Amino acid sequence: MHSRDAVFLEDLCPKLRDRRWRKSIHEFTGKRCIYCGKNSESIDHVLPRSKGGLSITENCVPACLSCNGSKTDHDAFEWYRKQRFYDPRRSMAIKAWIEGDIRLALRLIKWAQPHQNKNLPKSKSVFNEDYSWQAA
Repeated sequence: MHSRDAVFLEDLCPKLRDRRWRKSIHEFTGKRCIYCGKNSESIDHVLPRSKGGLSITENCVPACLSCNGSKTDHDAFEWYRKQRFYDPRRSMAIKAWIEGDIRLALRLIKWAQPHQNKNLPKSKSVFNEDYSWQAA
């Protein structure tokens, strides 16, 4: 049997292909909203479907429910500039994403994320904790 003769499960079940595609979009950004950085629970169309936007990777970004619901069918960049959590690095990442340069977008998103040192061991203080400061 040749590979061209094979029938793939994704060909028989388009919903499975769609589910994997949606999952891969979330995994690109570490399951983080591209706008605010919170956990992403939905897919947002940068150019809304109501305005002719397609459901393709370059037009679909991971978003939290709050951002997706707030943006509705507004222009992504106009809406994003008005948000309290606006970050120009994330804006550049969105621009790179819709232009198809997802690698650049991911680097910009990583750059925009605050440093989280949760897993790093805390360094010991330079001063001995038992030492008490006294005025001279």
